[in-house]
Amino acid sequence: MDAEFWLECWQQPEPGFHLDQVHPLLPACWSRVWQPQHMQVLVPLCGKSLDMRWLQQHLPVLGVELAERPCREFFAENRLAVQHQQVENFIVHQSDHISLLQGDFFQLSAQQLSGPCLVYDRAALIALPELMRLRYVQHLRRLLPAGSTILLLSLEYPPAEKQGPPFTVPAVEVEQLFHGCQLELLAIRNLTGQGFARRAFVTSFLLEKAWRIQL
Repeated sequence: MDAEFWLECWQQPEPGFHLDQVHPLLPACWSRVWQPQHMQVLVPLCGKSLDMRWLQQHLPVLGVELAERPCREFFAENRLAVQHQQVENFIVHQSDHISLLQGDFFQLSAQQLSGPCLVYDRAALIALPELMRLRYVQHLRRLLPAGSTILLLSLEYPPAEKQGPPFTVPAVEVEQLFHGCQLELLAIRNLTGQGFARRAFVTSFLLEKAWRIQL
């Protein structure tokens, strides 16, 4: 997935990966990933996810999103007062306890984080093709200070049956990408026949897995 493809997705009336409710695995797994040292929640490729409203009740939220439209729609649709300013390589859209950085996630620096983070990745890793997944995780691991934790949601389906995005990211790849970290599989949802968010998914199986990754 390149920048042009992502921006084109947001030219659609409502992108197929957007959910109209909080993802059920987020509250279900929260108590097993949150730790007292976490200063904020980092949400890469955040779109206008309603999960950020849920997260805002627990920690300050820092979302990173390439496209302008979801940044503006998030605050408008949630009726939040917002201020806009240019900070380094990003346009910052800011309200109480929620800041969305509009720009390239790969330009995010460690200095823009407040300290140990809880990273919530619902659909960032699975939106990227294989080589970009490696680059994404390498950048994420460089960014995050010690004590950070990742709640990662991955998808698994037969790759011969469907072309992503969202891409299948099997458990063995998750373990390779986060080699040296502590990994725990928290939950598995069987989505076979149910589709992914707004997208129809005709595959022989479709599994969504929640991972706790401790750096």
